[in-house]
Amino acid sequence: MTISLDSKSIPKYNEQLVIPPVYEPTVIADTQTGKISHNYTVDVSEFSQQILPSGFPMTTVWGYSGAAKDPLTGTLFPNFKNAPGATFEAIRGIPINIQWVNSLTEPHPLPVDPTLHWADPNGLGMVDPATVPAFPPGLAAAQSPVPIVPHLHGGETESSSDGHPDAWFTNEEAIKGSTFTKSLYTYLNTQLPSTLWYHDHTLGLTRLNVLMGLAGFYLLRDPKNPLDKPNSVLPKGKYEIPIVIQDRSFNTDGSFAFPSLGINPDIHPYWVPEFFGDTITVNGKVWPNLNVERRQYRFRVLNGSNARFYNLQFSNKMTFTQIGSDGGYLPSPVNLTSLLLAPGERADILVDFSGVAAGDKIILGNDASAPFPTGTPADPETVGQIMQFTVLDVPAVSPSVLPARLNTIPALKSDSPKRTLVLIELTGSAGPVEILLDGQKWSAPISELPKVGSTEDWEIVNLTPDAHPIHLHLVQSQVVARQTFQAEQYKTDWIAINGTPPFNSPTTVLPATQYLEGNPALPAANEDGWKDTVKANPGEVTTIRVRFAPQDTSVDDTSPGVNLYPFRPDLGPGYVWHCHIIDHEDNEMMRPYKVIL
Repeated sequence: MTISLDSKSIPKYNEQLVIPPVYEPTVIADTQTGKISHNYTVDVSEFSQQILPSGFPMTTVWGYSGAAKDPLTGTLFPNFKNAPGATFEAIRGIPINIQWVNSLTEPHPLPVDPTLHWADPNGLGMVDPATVPAFPPGLAAAQSPVPIVPHLHGGETESSSDGHPDAWFTNEEAIKGSTFTKSLYTYLNTQLPSTLWYHDHTLGLTRLNVLMGLAGFYLLRDPKNPLDKPNSVLPKGKYEIPIVIQDRSFNTDGSFAFPSLGINPDIHPYWVPEFFGDTITVNGKVWPNLNVERRQYRFRVLNGSNARFYNLQFSNKMTFTQIGSDGGYLPSPVNLTSLLLAPGERADILVDFSGVAAGDKIILGNDASAPFPTGTPADPETVGQIMQFTVLDVPAVSPSVLPARLNTIPALKSDSPKRTLVLIELTGSAGPVEILLDGQKWSAPISELPKVGSTEDWEIVNLTPDAHPIHLHLVQSQVVARQTFQAEQYKTDWIAINGTPPFNSPTTVLPATQYLEGNPALPAANEDGWKDTVKANPGEVTTIRVRFAPQDTSVDDTSPGVNLYPFRPDLGPGYVWHCHIIDHEDNEMMRPYKVIL
């Protein structure tokens, strides 16, 4: 029997931050055109890793592995294995081809709930909860074999390479999902330079597979952009560091601790609405330290947690500068003293240590409640701390002056009917049973069919008590506004005209206009750019403007029905939109959508 490890007994800041190496490509040149591509083989396997401090047991993880290189020393790693995985360094205009390989042969170490709508490689169907045994061992035919499918989050990608939740495959591709077409994915890298990330996206298993370690960075650079050139004013080399923050819980044997009893076990024996760990890991190390010189650093920060929001600030109250969001550089630098990140969101920030005294130790803290925004406050002894920075005794180097303008973000114009989409929670005797997008489950017929080239306003009406990070595949969008509304009255009226969810057909739209209160709140300056993951707060209507066209296309060149993608977005299995609280995503808070010509 496993015993939970008290997170307060884990020493902090004894271990140094791990900076993942970068995958080493095989460069292929087309003999006819001379155009090159970067090719990779990336394997998913199970191994042990020292996530807890030295002296504690190692942890069984799943990770991506492949040939990698330390970009600073040139050291080659023929088969680098780590959770999170190595970083892809992508160059705009050079396509990447990745052969993804599933080498997982053992049963899933975490409880697979077969009462959810999930990958189900053995064809069990949605199992009667009364027949599901306790975990461990769980239901053997659900625990094995293990399906996976990778997704490039934020990528402008053909749907057959997007990691559709039903495009999963097991070891040796012995069993494949209903929308599987290939495991050799192509990423064209035609979009703007940005901080992307890759992670597993298997239907009903994303929360488990990501928690086991299946995630990593994908950094897209543009050699024609002055900010990405070798002489850029931005920190580079060892002064540019990707940081993924994830919460975990552990057992005394080093294994991950994860809930195995659902809050409504008579409906879903194992599923819980949100997983909140009691320990913070950064780049796969618990509460690490980073020694920093007295100069400016660039940190690409990713919230890679299942459900936890982070409101980040430094213990010495120093300011920092955000220069980029999900989809690339912001229009202008934004000075901040705190930064709120929902699961799936990224922030590209500059932190200047040149004015900090040598020997000072600065804690990156978090004060976001869980669930956000009105849940349990962050424990200042555990999840209220992220990592430590120790300032070295070296001469101070003043940062370069940033340009006032970093990027030009076009003002999108809606040219198609607005969509009003409702977030609603269905509850059981002990709490949420599932959270739905517009009252429909994953399997309901597709109701979002945007036309290629169109620009739509998506009005997200949040009737739930929590904030939800809404993520659309394929596209980057812009936040238009948020506005409070009469949520209870809207819910009453919406149910009156639609009935009680779930539904197996599109809903009758109830416009939110007459329920709005006060004035709309424009996006904060650090949201005033391209976003693929947007916080929809409770009691608010969040409006995003979504254009189904390449990110860098001129506003004047797009119109409904005109396909400017370098691929056919109407082909293949299609795309999805979902909540990026992946515990929600795994239990119906995800819907398919299709782009039509």
